[in-house]
Amino acid sequence: MLFHITQSHSAENCPKDEGGSSVLFNKDAEGVELRAMYGAFAEHVVYYVVEADSMKAVNQFLMPGFKRCECVITPVMEESMVK
Repeated sequence: MLFHITQSHSAENCPKDEGGSSVLFNKDAEGVELRAMYGAFAEHVVYYVVEADSMKAVNQFLMPGFKRCECVITPVMEESMVK
């Protein structure tokens, strides 16, 4: 299943000097494939599209940022809506 994730943090919790946005997620989380990652860095927001086997896998992907970020996780699909 595909998920669109919006991950935001405060300016005080910005990882800019600690490795950047790559420290906010686990690229090796089992059962998750990172499809896309975009940043609105001046707004302290990172957007991800991931394919995951489960919400547990999504949580493992996001675990490194749990203490400094808030996330909105939305299931999405590539297929058109059927009339």
